[in-house]
Amino acid sequence: MQRLSARDLLERLVSFPTVSRDTNLPLVDWVEGYLASHGIASHRHWHEDGTKAALFAHVGPMEAGGIVLSGHTDVVPVDGQNWTSDPWVVVERDGRLCGRGTCDMKGFDALAIWALVEAKARGVRRPLQLALSYDEEIGCTGAPPMIAAMQAVLPQAAAAIIGEPSRMKAVNGHKGGAGYRVHVKGFEVHSSLLPQGVSAIMEAARLICWFNDRNAENQAKPASAMAALFDPPFTTLHSGMINGGTAHNITAGDCRFVMEFRVVPGESPQDWCTEFEAYVAKVRAAMQAVRPEADIVLERFFDVPPLTPEVSGHAEGLVRRLTGDNATHVVSYGTEAGQFQAAGYSAIVCGPGDIAQAHQVDEYLELSEFQAGLDFMEKLLSELA
Repeated sequence: MQRLSARDLLERLVSFPTVSRDTNLPLVDWVEGYLASHGIASHRHWHEDGTKAALFAHVGPMEAGGIVLSGHTDVVPVDGQNWTSDPWVVVERDGRLCGRGTCDMKGFDALAIWALVEAKARGVRRPLQLALSYDEEIGCTGAPPMIAAMQAVLPQAAAAIIGEPSRMKAVNGHKGGAGYRVHVKGFEVHSSLLPQGVSAIMEAARLICWFNDRNAENQAKPASAMAALFDPPFTTLHSGMINGGTAHNITAGDCRFVMEFRVVPGESPQDWCTEFEAYVAKVRAAMQAVRPEADIVLERFFDVPPLTPEVSGHAEGLVRRLTGDNATHVVSYGTEAGQFQAAGYSAIVCGPGDIAQAHQVDEYLELSEFQAGLDFMEKLLSELA
């Protein structure tokens, strides 16, 4: 098979509708076959239900000290969005490449695949690795098992570049996070008999008020030097979805909501989770003192460690050298970079596009950004050669 251009690769990747709720296997099959046609062996790590897989590969000498180019294959849905053109077809319009995932983050994935094949064709003295995960969009759940599988098969790379859209700037820090699905189980009685029942909604409100109180405390206290880099410069607690109840005059039997922590580096997401769970236990005990059937069930559905700026970090030094960017950039959202760092890699976020375009109607990647990403990959190949 001929070596495809980065643009051709992007068009092919976008054509696979790899929404997180669905399979990504057609994309993985195609990438695996394309790499194999150029003499590159791939490895898969399967999701436990067999409907998805991560893919990783290695080019160059089988030795430690290489570079990982890492991206995710899944995208968010287009349901309810009124697109100007087919979201699964890349359309060039006004200097932009429009299509679902062009920015977040199949643009980088295409560049990474292009670079790996070029590295194989040109030859490199230092290794280059590719890592493509699944389920990033639903809580970065696919990267940790992929990383563990990589470390069991491939030599440990010295640096991981996670290509989330950063306008090709070196993002060396981001917040960590954790999220819970919360199910509050009450006991229904007529609202005129309120003390004899347990309102799931009113008990859920205690938990949400606890979030508000912690936010107020965090905002009021002086920010640490690390936290001061972020906007906002403190850990935040948030609930964005809630539903429950049967009627206005019945104590709610059920209430469900979702909450998340966004934790600044220097603080532990686990410490925040432990504090939350302790408060839940206190509220649960009070509920069960009224009705033993009452309960609060927690499902922790994502954990993302922070990306902490490294002192003389290898990944940061490499990206700054290749981009010429010497400014400090941190972000308040999470990425898989923190998971690579937690696994022992020097990690950095650097990729084409603006995060503001992620998940949007008519999502796009500017042609100039895609070209900047291609220029970056050319410099990286020269560095590895």
